[in-house]
Amino acid sequence: MLKKIILPTMLVILAYGFWISPNFKEIAAGVAIFLFGMFSLEEGFRAFTGGTLEKVLRKSTNKMWKSLSFGFTAATIMQSSSLVSVITISFLSAGLIGLVQGMGIIFGANVGTTTGAWLIAGFGLKVKISAYAMPMLVFGVVLVFQKSKSLKGFGYILAGLGFLFLGIHHMKEGFETFQTQINLTDYAMEGFAGLLVFTLIGILATIIMQSSHATLVLVITALSVQQLTYDNALALVIGANVGTTITAILGSLTSNTDGKRLALSDVLFKVSAGIVFILMINQITWLVDVISDIIGLAPTDYTLKLAVFHTIFNVAGVIIMIPLVNPLVRLVTRLMPDKTIAEAEPMYLNESAFELPDTALESVRKETVHLYENAFAIIAHGLSLHRHDILSEDSLEDIADKPGKPMSIDMDDEYDNKIKDLYSEIVSFISKSSLNMSEQQADELFMLRAAGRDIVEAIKDTKHMHGNLVQYIASDNQYIREEYNKIRAGLGSVMRRLENIRKDEDDMGEMLLMDVIKLEMEEHDRMVNDTIERLIREGRITARMATSLMNDSAYAYDVARNLVQMGEVLFTKGDSDFKAALRSVQLDEDDADEIVNLQH
Repeated sequence: MLKKIILPTMLVILAYGFWISPNFKEIAAGVAIFLFGMFSLEEGFRAFTGGTLEKVLRKSTNKMWKSLSFGFTAATIMQSSSLVSVITISFLSAGLIGLVQGMGIIFGANVGTTTGAWLIAGFGLKVKISAYAMPMLVFGVVLVFQKSKSLKGFGYILAGLGFLFLGIHHMKEGFETFQTQINLTDYAMEGFAGLLVFTLIGILATIIMQSSHATLVLVITALSVQQLTYDNALALVIGANVGTTITAILGSLTSNTDGKRLALSDVLFKVSAGIVFILMINQITWLVDVISDIIGLAPTDYTLKLAVFHTIFNVAGVIIMIPLVNPLVRLVTRLMPDKTIAEAEPMYLNESAFELPDTALESVRKETVHLYENAFAIIAHGLSLHRHDILSEDSLEDIADKPGKPMSIDMDDEYDNKIKDLYSEIVSFISKSSLNMSEQQADELFMLRAAGRDIVEAIKDTKHMHGNLVQYIASDNQYIREEYNKIRAGLGSVMRRLENIRKDEDDMGEMLLMDVIKLEMEEHDRMVNDTIERLIREGRITARMATSLMNDSAYAYDVARNLVQMGEVLFTKGDSDFKAALRSVQLDEDDADEIVNLQH
């Protein structure tokens, strides 16, 4: 209900403002153009993501100082800590980074966003930046209509900068002419009451515009033409910094628990800093004056002194919070405990992962691994093997030969409860996330979808042979029992080695192990046929047993093949180019069959 009221109310207020003051119209238009410029910048930077994000993030955020540097650089380039916050939440949702690294990026971004205030106060208000805006807009729009993704992205960045400059120009012009009609300083409030009221106004303005940067530009331009008092401007800056948390909060609503924890930590950080600065405003103002004198600012250069205050606010907050990161993690974890997720519920698929193609890809990969983990237990129990037996170093042949009752498992029920819905969610997510991807990313997504299908097929093939397997591993006929135990041990060995490949950091070693498994599959398939012929000829098994064994050997081969195909997609490490190079030299089914034939 509240959402339905807010938009019409804002439109009515704006319309009334336009009616009573043409100068208000120019200021509002400047804000709108500035915000559109920020949107264009976001679109431009998104165009330059290309499949290597996980590798870059792992190297750029494995230490706190690296996370801070990454956040600072990203916010300085993008000129939006809010955008960095939203993207960081999508990184967390996809499992690309941990909560501590996410906090480091957010803290660094808060410092990085101070560069914008310096640029606006030191350059944007002292130069006719509209002269720079027009060429940027012209070249930017020309590039936006190109087919090349990089040219289009560069065009959005140029156009975004042009709109930012144009928006600042119109805000400044509006405030300069506004003072001929009304002087906003007449409404200034002194003392602690003024500090609280203007802090709340700053929070509200940032929530409405969804950008602390836009609020800062508005404050700096108004201050530059004496439409704001310096003290009230300081309060608005505090409010803008606190209000910017709304973007992270909104971005976290569709993320996982870690994303919500990151948004909460951002709120706690900025609200705490805001309270401290309100209580210590006199001391902070004195510090601003001291630093301004040291760097040579005039006592009346209030716009640059505002930039000094903004920098102190964010840098001091980060210095205070860095030693408290671990306690903060414990606090937000206690306030937002992990939810109990059913095995068939997605762990990584959420709307925030759509923020970037890379995060969408990583979310699908991790969710497909989750699907495999569910399938692992079903296939193992379908083979009457325990998970811990497969993951141990004990001989699988000895484990399979141990006498005992076959495990009781309802394959259909297990599939419905742990696989079907989860697989459907993955397929649905893939269909939505493939729209904004490059051809290379779309190919990777297609292979992940194929890996999910391979997992499902492996379960179905295990189900097909499950009935005979349960019957014959408890048979009095030792020959048929031995053959089915070989099937169990063979598939258990494939699953064990896939788990070893999954943990292995050696990319070339992974490829060689996959090829070894394929050769062994072909060799085993040839030996099974020879063995069945011999057992029938010697009268060791009946024709019915032989038929079952032939069918189930074929199913076992299909299970192994599907699992290996899945492993080649899910467990091969490196960027997309490296993965493609590995796949190009790996053995396929025909290659393996030809090598086995040559050996014989």
